Amino acid sequence: MRVLKYTLIGVGLYLLFLVINVPAALVWQLAPVPNGVNAAGLSGTLWNGQAAQISVAGRQLEQVSWELHPSQLLTGQAGVSFRLDGGIARGQGSLSYGFGGLEVDDLRLSAPLPWILGNARLPFRTQLAGNATLSLTNSAQGTPWCDRLSGRVLVDGLDVRNQFGQYPLGDLAGTLSCEQGNLKLAMDPSENAIGVQGEALLLADNQVQVDAQITPTDSQPEDLRQALAFLGQPNADGAYPIKYNGPIPGL
Repeated sequence: MRVLKYTLIGVGLYLLFLVINVPAALVWQLAPVPNGVNAAGLSGTLWNGQAAQISVAGRQLEQVSWELHPSQLLTGQAGVSFRLDGGIARGQGSLSYGFGGLEVDDLRLSAPLPWILGNARLPFRTQLAGNATLSLTNSAQGTPWCDRLSGRVLVDGLDVRNQFGQYPLGDLAGTLSCEQGNLKLAMDPSENAIGVQGEALLLADNQVQVDAQITPTDSQPEDLRQALAFLGQPNADGAYPIKYNGPIPGL
C-alpha cells in the first residue's frame, strides 16, 4: 500500500509538472481558437507566456505577455494579468471570469481611433483622428452591460471630418459609471474646450440615449459653431441641446 501511495503521489506531481510547464505554443495548436484570431512568436508556458503578435479581427497586438493566476481557481474564477508593450496599441490590466461573468481591474488601454474603429463605417462618411485611452479602476459584467463600473475615457487631439466640414475638437475627457446596468458616460465642460456637458447611456440591444448640451466657446472650430443652429433653439444660457435616443450610429 505504501508503494502504491508513493507511486500515485509521484504520478500526480509529474502530471502537475507537465501542466505547469506546458508550452503556450502547444496549447494554442490544440485550443479551439475562434475565427479571425491568430498568434505568432509564442513562447513561455500557458501560465506565464509571451506572443510577438496576436491578430484579432484584423487588429494587431504586439509584444503581448500574460500571467495566469491559479489561486483564483479556488474561488471559481479564472484570472489573468496582461501587458501590451509593442505596436500602436498599449496597455495592461487584470481580467477574471467566473460564475458572475467578467471582471476587470486596473485596466489601461491606449490606441489611435482609426485602429479602434477598424473597418467600421460611420454616418456621413465621417473619419476620426486622435488617440483614445480607457482606464478602468474596477468593473464587473452585468445585465445588460455592467454590475459596477468606475473609469475614465480620454481622447487626445480628436479631429472629425465628414461631408459637412472639419471639426478639430481637441482633447476630451469623460467619466464612466454604471447606472441600473447601463453603461454611462458623463462629460463636464471643464474637461473639454468645446463646451459639451451631459451624459450618454448605452442601453440594451445597442441602443444609446444622449442627453447633453453644447455652449458656444471661442475654442470651437468655425464649422462647429456654424452647425450649432441645426441642433435647435438655445436655452436661456445660450446652450444648444444634444438629444438622441436610438441605435448606435453606424451599427
